[in-house]
Amino acid sequence: MVMVLCGCKSGSDQGKHKKVAVIVSTLNNPWFVVLAQTAADQAKSLGYETKIFDSQNNTAIEADNFENAISAGYNAILFNPTDADGSVSNVLEAKSAGIPVFCMDREVNSVDAATSQILSDNYSGCVAIGKYFAEKLNKQGKYVEILGLVGDNNTWNRSKGFHSVVDFFPGLTMVAQQSADFDRNKAMEVMESILQAHPDINAVFCGNDAMASGAYQALVAAGKANDIKVFGFDGAQDVIESIQNKKIMATGMQFPKVMAKTAAIYADEYFKGKRDFPKKMPVAVELVTRENVNDYTGYGKKE
Repeated sequence: MVMVLCGCKSGSDQGKHKKVAVIVSTLNNPWFVVLAQTAADQAKSLGYETKIFDSQNNTAIEADNFENAISAGYNAILFNPTDADGSVSNVLEAKSAGIPVFCMDREVNSVDAATSQILSDNYSGCVAIGKYFAEKLNKQGKYVEILGLVGDNNTWNRSKGFHSVVDFFPGLTMVAQQSADFDRNKAMEVMESILQAHPDINAVFCGNDAMASGAYQALVAAGKANDIKVFGFDGAQDVIESIQNKKIMATGMQFPKVMAKTAAIYADEYFKGKRDFPKKMPVAVELVTRENVNDYTGYGKKE
């Protein structure tokens, strides 16, 4: 009788103690640290053991993270991909192991690999930035664009949204377009190089705030911070402060905490039997400028 009771108790415990892995593209960026930590905290608050895995923007490391999570018996994965195409096989591996994957912020190029993808509306967010950009440049001038990771759909959705507006103004001329991999230091180096070839530019649009900060740092070093307008995208705390201090012009406020919490809640609902999730859940992006910046804080709106 004692043995039977113990066996039943063990089976019950196994049903309760589920584990959630949080696999993110990189922790070398405060924005992704917020995304990862919020997802882990939300999962913990729902009663699940969690662990954060850093893919270091490397699909091979990401593959190792998936293998480790699967072999360690994690029951769901909250996932921020490194590459829209390269990450698909990792998601499919988890799916074949019966583990649901909920993508956060970045998507994978597959309609049925992930259980759900919770994504910023990057295109529309950059349409708004494009309009503000054209307005502040009086629809004329030379500019450069610093792109993020070329394998990330967010990079191109942001660029396409921006160009869907600015390309209609013949007075606006893009003289350079270069990738800096969403990295602050690389963006500083890229900006330094571009300034040597194009010292007379009027503005720079960066695909994320880390790169906007790096570009601005290069402009300060070159003595051009007051002459060249910088526009970012993310809603990072340091850029919110830079907008308040009239350094950077504007950013697109993403809501990483909303995406992360939603992914964790979806995992919880999956464990409880739900299977009907939206394949793609868009999260609106809001334009933050010097006119409305006091309504915002890093990674969200003030409460």
